[in-house]
Amino acid sequence: MPIPERTSVLITRLPHAGDLPLPGYASEQASGLDLLAAVEESILLQPGEYKLIPTGIALAIPPGYEGQVRPRSGLALNHGITLLNSPGTIDADYRGEIKVILINLSSNIYTVQRGERIAQLVIHALARVELTIVEELPFSNRGGGGFGHTGKF
Repeated sequence: MPIPERTSVLITRLPHAGDLPLPGYASEQASGLDLLAAVEESILLQPGEYKLIPTGIALAIPPGYEGQVRPRSGLALNHGITLLNSPGTIDADYRGEIKVILINLSSNIYTVQRGERIAQLVIHALARVELTIVEELPFSNRGGGGFGHTGKF
C-alpha cells in the first residue's frame, strides 16, 4: 500500500517551550503527533478537576485541513486522564497557542509534568460541504433509528 503524501504544517515554538522538543510521531506509522505539556511548574489535577494545559506551540494548518486533538490511551487507561473536549478541533485559520483541556476522571491526584506527552495531534483533510434544503430525505434502511438502534452485536 502506498504511503500517503506528506503535507507541510508550519509550526512556531513559543518562548515558554524553548527547551522542549517539537511534537513528533512515536513510531513510523503513528497517526498522531505527541503534544507535550509546556507548564512552567508541575500541575496537580485533583479527582474530577480539569485544567487548560499549554503545549508551547502554534501552527499554521493549511486550508482544507484541520487539527484534531485526541487523548493518549496510556494516560486514560493507567491514570484516568483524558480530554474534556475530544476530539478538540484546530481550524486552519487559528494561529494561537495549542492548549489541551485535561480532566482527571480517576479518584487519585495526578501530576502533570513539564515535557510530558499529554495528547495527540492528528492533521486531517476535510471536505467542505454545501447544504441543500429538501422536503424529504432519501430512504435508507436505518431511517431515523438512533442510539442503540442497530443492536449490540
